[in-house]
Amino acid sequence: MDTEQQPPRLNRPLAIAAIVAALLVGLVLGGGLGGLKGLFGGAPDTVASSALQSMRAQNRLVPFVARFVSVTSSKQESLGGLVSSERTLILPGDVRYELDLSKLKEGDVTWDKGSQTLTVQLPEIEIAGPEVDLKNSREYGDNGLLGRITDAENGLDRANRDRAVADLRNQAKAEVPMRLAREAGRRAVEQSFVMPLRAAGFSSAKVVARYPTDGDGSAAEYIDRSRSYNEVLSGAR
Repeated sequence: MDTEQQPPRLNRPLAIAAIVAALLVGLVLGGGLGGLKGLFGGAPDTVASSALQSMRAQNRLVPFVARFVSVTSSKQESLGGLVSSERTLILPGDVRYELDLSKLKEGDVTWDKGSQTLTVQLPEIEIAGPEVDLKNSREYGDNGLLGRITDAENGLDRANRDRAVADLRNQAKAEVPMRLAREAGRRAVEQSFVMPLRAAGFSSAKVVARYPTDGDGSAAEYIDRSRSYNEVLSGAR
């Protein structure tokens, strides 16, 4: 499973930069931290509210992108197995994990003065895709007698493509990539809030972002990557 950032949607560095840049305008114009505090009224919850509005304006954040590879085979038989045709498809595809920032509401951001902690209730991660990589796909197999006398080959290829797309999406929903995507989204949002708070002079402020299904919270766990496309192709051969 390889990860990469995709340009069509707002990625994590751009989202953070856009939010912080908007909030730091007050710092530049006001002359130091005092100007920024004056711009937001000197209250951390006011700074957080301004950051929230900036994030909502960005619409969707793509904190994580993963590539998966599906290997599917289909076989068709006739005349009790006397004639048959079999095809195999190796299909890579990219899946985006997105946060719909427009779903964030004022009530989702709360400030605890005692612990100096800002808590952000996140929407759940959404899966977009897969975007299949047809250029690097591979199809092979034994058409057999059935493939030569019927349209079995095209039917098997269509069946393989449908199954491969479904398999890519199922892989994307698995526990490990979902956990990594959720952690990436959590970190991106926490940075987007903590940076303007620190810039406004609230150096002890902490930000905790949570999903609706979070329990006591968990740190990201990194595991060995899954097989690359070339590895899968080599194994199939």
